[in-house]
Amino acid sequence: MNSLLIHFVFSFVFRYVNKQTNKQEAHPYEDFSFHVKVEHDKSRDTYLYGVFDGDEGSQAANFALQRIAAEILLDNQLLDATTDEEVKEKLRQAFLAVENSYWDSVGDKLAERTSVQYEIPDDLTSYEAYQKYPHLVDKLNSLNTELSSGTTAVVALIHNGKLYVANVGDSRALLCKTDDNGVLKVIQLSVDHDLRNEDELLRMYKLGLNVDEIRKRSRIGNQETTRCIGNYLVKGGYKDFEDLAAACGEPVIAEPEVHGGIPIDEASSFLLLMSDGLYKSLQEATGCVESVNKEIAQIAVEQFRIQSTLTGVAQGVVDKIVRIHHDVFMSGTAAIPSGKRDDMTLLVRNFNYPMPNALNSPTNPHVRFNPVVETAPPPPINYGSSNNEDNESEMVTNDDIDDGRRDTQDTSTTDSSDVYPEENVLKRNERIKPYVDFAEFYENFEKAKSNNTLPPSLMPQE
Repeated sequence: MNSLLIHFVFSFVFRYVNKQTNKQEAHPYEDFSFHVKVEHDKSRDTYLYGVFDGDEGSQAANFALQRIAAEILLDNQLLDATTDEEVKEKLRQAFLAVENSYWDSVGDKLAERTSVQYEIPDDLTSYEAYQKYPHLVDKLNSLNTELSSGTTAVVALIHNGKLYVANVGDSRALLCKTDDNGVLKVIQLSVDHDLRNEDELLRMYKLGLNVDEIRKRSRIGNQETTRCIGNYLVKGGYKDFEDLAAACGEPVIAEPEVHGGIPIDEASSFLLLMSDGLYKSLQEATGCVESVNKEIAQIAVEQFRIQSTLTGVAQGVVDKIVRIHHDVFMSGTAAIPSGKRDDMTLLVRNFNYPMPNALNSPTNPHVRFNPVVETAPPPPINYGSSNNEDNESEMVTNDDIDDGRRDTQDTSTTDSSDVYPEENVLKRNERIKPYVDFAEFYENFEKAKSNNTLPPSLMPQE
């Protein structure tokens, strides 16, 4: 049997109260990310990256974070895959398996919800139901809040020297490549599953929905994206929404768009994975919707030229976008309500782009940035060792910096009360290196072994 060495790095964000203002964010941070390296041999190492942006809580995002890497990597199907289609099918099945596992994990809540609904007569209006059965209505609302947790997901896989990308929702993957003339091009490798996507509108139209009405409301049920993992209310419970009740099937799905494989070659410069909070904050501040990918790539190029680590590059990109957003809000030149912005997560993977201030940096002084933006399928992914930071991926979130008006809520639900003095920006947060502690697992393993209750599949091989 071939032995595998797997390195998992999960990125969790720790929040702190500002000592001067005693202020906290209005909700827990809902973005998560990971990078994984699987060592087969030097010619066949596999790399996996993921970014998840939770909605209505972090439950679904946290669940997907912990399950999807195992679904993709911890069996022989990926190793046995010999064609692009086989690899893409593995990614597709992984997303669907995570979705099904999530429903299993909340099965008791679903059963309780059905029981509570059964106790409330169908012929009552919402007002009448609350007047007669306030405790049941409160319980139902509480269950609906828990079951509405969902998440976007963008996953990038490097396998056998090729890049594959799968996504649901509006988190993005951008690949920057240089052409024969040294001009840098930006290629979006993910698909935005939202109400601006004509293919998604057509899919819902075929389900019998009035897409004009849905587009006017800018939401499908209780969320903005048309695909996600989790959120039972717009899936099994979609008929409770008046504008979705006519659909002949679930309007929001967990089926990912999968692309690949793209060969990773010398033209591949770097990869960016991000939650929508990053690019939408820049869009809101600049009004540039069509060119926002190019603007983000250009900011990244600037940071590559001045930073010495990928951590610095990612930090610099997020920092600059946050400050642009803050400055525009303070100037009053754009309609940014209360300076609000969503959580931000950025993961950077460098392939061949020069970092002049880094040790052993690839050198290519002739690379130029050109405002050429292309939209296409999948991105590349890679995870280097800690001894080679040029090629290592780094994740940065807006929890590490501050624009003076902290707010992680959606613009529709948060006010501007969470304000922090600019001079305390760097004092408020401390970064804690992410890690996974398996001590408890090993302790329980030894207990089960001594009690002869260890599953046969985990028994040591003679």
